[in-house]
Amino acid sequence: MTETAERQGWMGLLARAPAERLAALMPQAPEFDWLRMPEIGGVMMRGRSGGTGAPFNLGEMTVTRCALRLGSGEVGHACVMGRDKAHAQRAALVDALMQGATAAAIRAQVLDPLAQDEDARRSARAARAAATKVDFFTMVRGEA
Repeated sequence: MTETAERQGWMGLLARAPAERLAALMPQAPEFDWLRMPEIGGVMMRGRSGGTGAPFNLGEMTVTRCALRLGSGEVGHACVMGRDKAHAQRAALVDALMQGATAAAIRAQVLDPLAQDEDARRSARAARAAATKVDFFTMVRGEA
């Protein structure tokens, strides 16, 4: 996995994580300087018919983004759904910390538990969907 793909993975995980869960897992925040204070805006969501068809504008979604630099020089960015500035700040802090010497500890303390939580949510959702599955069958004509 490339470094870019790995970073995209943890940034996506942080963006999807519940804000209160991320707050509970966060280590003590180190000193940092804002490059971009948390700001609230909107993005256009796009969809594709059938997942592969022509793109169309689905609607707008509110997001919060920010950027910061740690005292040691690492830069962290975040863009999270909703209007939670603290969630964006925590996500940017984790992004910056993952680029430094404490990356392994941050992965074990924050990212791994978030990934396990996300897997559990996906499994529960799949189980609820599977409970509604209907099996259709076709009778074969002419055979007894």
